[in-house]
Amino acid sequence: MSPIKDLCLACEALNEEATFSEGDTVAGTLTFTLTKKTKVKGVMVKAKGDANVDWTEHNGGDGPSYKAHKRYFKLKEYFVAENSEGTVLPQGVHCFKFRFKIPQGDMPSSFKGIHGKIVYMLEAKVSRGWLSYSRLQTELNFVSKSLSHLGQVMCPQSGSVAKKIGVFSKGQVQLSATVNTKVCSPGDTLSVVAKICNSSSKKVKPKFSLQQKTVYRASGSTNSSDQTLCKIVGETIALNSEKTVSCQLKIPADAMPTLHHCEIISVDHYLKVYLDISFAIDPQVVFPLVIVPSSFARPYPVGPYSAGAPSYSDFPPPAFPIGPYPVPAGSGAYGYPAPDPTQNGTISGCNNQWPQQAPPCGFSTAASSIMQQQAPTAPPLVQQGEDPPSYMSLFLPFSGHSQ
Repeated sequence: MSPIKDLCLACEALNEEATFSEGDTVAGTLTFTLTKKTKVKGVMVKAKGDANVDWTEHNGGDGPSYKAHKRYFKLKEYFVAENSEGTVLPQGVHCFKFRFKIPQGDMPSSFKGIHGKIVYMLEAKVSRGWLSYSRLQTELNFVSKSLSHLGQVMCPQSGSVAKKIGVFSKGQVQLSATVNTKVCSPGDTLSVVAKICNSSSKKVKPKFSLQQKTVYRASGSTNSSDQTLCKIVGETIALNSEKTVSCQLKIPADAMPTLHHCEIISVDHYLKVYLDISFAIDPQVVFPLVIVPSSFARPYPVGPYSAGAPSYSDFPPPAFPIGPYPVPAGSGAYGYPAPDPTQNGTISGCNNQWPQQAPPCGFSTAASSIMQQQAPTAPPLVQQGEDPPSYMSLFLPFSGHSQ
């Protein structure tokens, strides 16, 4: 029976969330009780950060396995130096204080997924011989500082897409959407406004979904998974009609933060606004999002707003692309879905110049040809001396359901 009892590893918390980041000091105490005088051959505490991925492909049989490892740091502190002869410690309680400084540099936050994990760990070990030792591990909740500067960013995004559908009688469907921010936290509410012009012969249904994409990398191969965090489905929009709808998507409280700065694991988020059209490829606008921990959140809220979603004029006006509708070079970057070649889209944020206002949506042949000409600059939304229109006078209330 081992004479080492009550092995305990206590760590001092730096904040209410008990998180650690690059450059922080991890301090604590290692304690244990010896039931009798004991010869030990080493007492130490170490701190380390590691990322690992591991998966096997199954293609009807045994497929290849992929593994990768990345070490960010490893620090050790010895209280009894390792030696073959050993050191005799008296019976009773033994207490050792330790202190580590986590290195500076961009390191990823703690993560656990189906094919990999990023773990920051404290480990204590009291050794009495080659195969005789007592060990204790405790995980550190590591939050990367690389996302902290993003917590103060409040920047709307806008985008648009146009798609022709039909076989013999082609009609055009146009979707223009805005979202109130690029950066958010678990528990925040995203406010989305979408304008749909349906000049086709088919009914369309607007849908809004928050997606998470996780990618594992090893030996030149990747393994990715997509997850829908939340989704709202709007009402059907009849053919030859137009409608502006708004919705609010609440980010789940347990949503995983965006994960970058790791060579073998990444987690990205994006908001997808699209139109469900039967027997056609759905036109969509995709907005990249960054989810940061709540401790990095802005001092001001990101929705919900007291009077519902913000009006369409609260955001930079999106634009439908002017012919021949080039697809942006960045489309599909960072693993986000690229638009279908038959649809034409643009996305803009506060780092770009505001795009031109989309021309009115019409359903005649003449109106269709106007869409391919240079769009005029949008007039002021409100003339001087006038009160701004109310939200209800501009838009019909959105009614949808979660799916």
